[in-house]
Amino acid sequence: MDCGVITSKTVLLLLSLIFWAAAAGLGYVGGYVINTYKNYDSFVQDKYTMLPAVIIICVAVVMFIIGLIGCCATIRESRVGLGLFLVIILIIFIAEVAAFVMGFIYREKVKTDVQGTMHTVFQKYDGKSPESGVVDYLQEQLRCCGVTNYTDWTTTQWFNTTGNNSVPLSCCKQDFKNCTGHLNEPQDLNTQGCAEKVENGLQAVLSYAMLVILGFAIIKFFGMLSVCVLTCKREDNGYQPLYSGVFA
Repeated sequence: MDCGVITSKTVLLLLSLIFWAAAAGLGYVGGYVINTYKNYDSFVQDKYTMLPAVIIICVAVVMFIIGLIGCCATIRESRVGLGLFLVIILIIFIAEVAAFVMGFIYREKVKTDVQGTMHTVFQKYDGKSPESGVVDYLQEQLRCCGVTNYTDWTTTQWFNTTGNNSVPLSCCKQDFKNCTGHLNEPQDLNTQGCAEKVENGLQAVLSYAMLVILGFAIIKFFGMLSVCVLTCKREDNGYQPLYSGVFA
């Protein structure tokens, strides 16, 4: 068995192990979600809330079967099995490339989308609505204030309604217990805007996801090459061309 065949089999077996690992991870997540729903079953009215967990487990089963097909086809060098595995890998590879391109495009749009959405949400702030709770939670967790900076609150309807020249208490620094949110005491406030922090966080997540997708796409690419090597491999039947002995 030549080096190319050994390398191709190693790559395909590694790819099968990756499918199995992904199946195990998804199976664990799906099982954990279902178990969590069971603990709060009396509080959940809609049984369809478990549907995402069921879908995750189904995907895990499919991933396990794909890994099994790849492993068996590689060991037995079955042309039919390898062909099926090639088609599956090709479909996943195309999906990963599409996801990578979409991630790259959306990464550039994050800044515009985030700022536009945040301006709308901040303008609706009234200190009582669920959207206001989201704003307060965001400012407390990210330690920020306003969209671009803390002075953005002066243009909101909430600021004009209250008339006390202050920002929400969620803008206060956590170390300052006596903070009143008054604009005359900026040293007590988180002055940096939330948009920049949200953008940086989303872009970091997208960049990480794109790197992972790219890594898996490269593995899939070598997997397809390995399938081609094994499929096109011709067994040596022990025959030699006639001219090799006559003209030697």
